[in-house]
Amino acid sequence: MRDQFAALCYRWRRDRRTFEVLLVTSRESGRWIIPKGWPIPGKKPQEVAAIEAFEEAGVRGKAKKKPFGYFTYLKMLDNGERTPCCVQVHLLHVDEILDVFHEKGERISEWVSCVEAARRVREPELKGLFLSLQRTLSS
Repeated sequence: MRDQFAALCYRWRRDRRTFEVLLVTSRESGRWIIPKGWPIPGKKPQEVAAIEAFEEAGVRGKAKKKPFGYFTYLKMLDNGERTPCCVQVHLLHVDEILDVFHEKGERISEWVSCVEAARRVREPELKGLFLSLQRTLSS
């Protein structure tokens, strides 16, 4: 099992009563995911999550230190092999959206409701994290 770190990015809408979460597409299959990546030497997990959010979606914000949760999936490696990954997810409140970022043009990103995000992603545990966030931020 290999470790990865991810950012579950969210922003409050103008009415300040509702919020949206960010989904991006994977570069290989085009499936809906959240920004995530491999550990970076010398960086804390929440720092890696924030870096991935910027590189993959052009968003900046403060990632929470405490993990919001975890999900697992099978990662297709460049050599065609699949390896199981455990993804540690950190909430990231987005306060800046940039027009220029590393993977611009390589992915599609969309702001959606937690219910819509849960509908779009494949991983059951990630679906659960979106629904848990809906309950947490709506209360």
